Amino acid sequence: MRPGILRTCGLAALLSMLATAPALALAQASGGYIAPPAPVYAQPMDDAEATRLATRVREETRHAWQGYMRYAKGHDALKPLSRKPHDWYPHSLLMTPVDALDTLLLMGLDKEAAEARDLIATQLSFDHDMPVQNFEVVIRLLGGLLSGYQMTGDERLLALADDLGRRLLPVFESPTGLPYTHVNLRTGVVSGKVSNPAETGTLLLEFGTLSKLTGKPIYYDRAKRALVATFDRRSTIGLVGSAIDVETGEWTDRDSHVGGGIDSYYEYLLKCWKLFGDQACKRMWEESVGPMQRYLADEVRDGELWYGHADMDSGARGASVYGALDAFLPAVLALGGDLDRAARLQQSGQAMWRLHGIEPEALDYRKMEVTSGGYQLRPEIVESAYYLHHYTRDVRWRAMGREFFDDFVRHARTEAGYAAIKDVRTMEQRDSMESFLLAETFKYWWLLFSPPSALDFDGVVFNTEAHPLRKTWTD
Repeated sequence: MRPGILRTCGLAALLSMLATAPALALAQASGGYIAPPAPVYAQPMDDAEATRLATRVREETRHAWQGYMRYAKGHDALKPLSRKPHDWYPHSLLMTPVDALDTLLLMGLDKEAAEARDLIATQLSFDHDMPVQNFEVVIRLLGGLLSGYQMTGDERLLALADDLGRRLLPVFESPTGLPYTHVNLRTGVVSGKVSNPAETGTLLLEFGTLSKLTGKPIYYDRAKRALVATFDRRSTIGLVGSAIDVETGEWTDRDSHVGGGIDSYYEYLLKCWKLFGDQACKRMWEESVGPMQRYLADEVRDGELWYGHADMDSGARGASVYGALDAFLPAVLALGGDLDRAARLQQSGQAMWRLHGIEPEALDYRKMEVTSGGYQLRPEIVESAYYLHHYTRDVRWRAMGREFFDDFVRHARTEAGYAAIKDVRTMEQRDSMESFLLAETFKYWWLLFSPPSALDFDGVVFNTEAHPLRKTWTD
């Protein structure tokens, strides 16, 4: 029994868990898996408890930020065990301050937000002779600068975003319009011709917003062309693969799924319609979600819903693998109006989390065996709980979030911040604290436990790094 179980579960839930534990243990010891009974939720959470939890999340966010400022100020990220800084490239791009800024602003952490904003305004430069990964720089830095600008009105942030966008434009200069994966920020030299739908199709929210705010159509046009070029290369049954050559447009890996490398492609088809009212994006989403449900959704045991792998051409069932990155999908399904599938899939995500007390990077859901045990402090499962709570106001999603948060703090907290987990089967920590902890994971927990007035949900669209973008322009 994990510590804290008496705090998070009612008596009936505790008795149910105790009753099923021996059978589960026996089955797992013999190499099998017995599905537990219907999901057991913690006791309902009233608004007062939710407020207390939001305050806890806020303080843990402050704890992680203070660790960064003490041991890694001016660098990309903190290594929380060795208490040393980490940079992605030869020159820091201030990943953590840019990623964290809008979270600190939302939470009212004014001192910390001022620290982040000052670092960005005085130290951030993109004039470096070094190649960077376009996708990560777009979702973390371009997205963070744009949301920070919209929340503060600080023109320095928009100027930095415009400078970054201009330096990234050469990635789109391929024969197909699909972007190369890397570009040198100073010279514009591109590299990396094998990409994936997530990297080719997860750019329009950021470049499109930059286009609207600066009045420069080129940003929207290039990113939209890349998204359409990805969609147009789907198979005859409507699926995309895992890897594509951006120069020839040929697929180099025809495995289809909703996990890392494809995930946010689906997300942006829907969200680009929501933010820009782009009817082409709406059509592409509607023509993609059906094949996704037909070939990738997988029901196992007594009606558990998961999403696995399939051949993009035939739809033949492939690997039964789902993981921490796939857990974004309930949020997108909820945003698209499919609350039934969203709720069922989120319950499967909870079962994945409960298997070892924190979700693994990847799980064989038919065998209920971990295939990749790391945990990178990912936000997706919390994001989905937040979306479901927003649309249903059902207290079970907050109760689920409380379970996740208690486990998270128990296993990942350090004196200097938060550490990734090497393997959830051992809970040994790893010396890494990605910037998305502050951009996404804490933000979604805080929003889940905060009253609806904390954010105008329907007035913003979150990019895949949880940076809220708001339509402030007229078409």
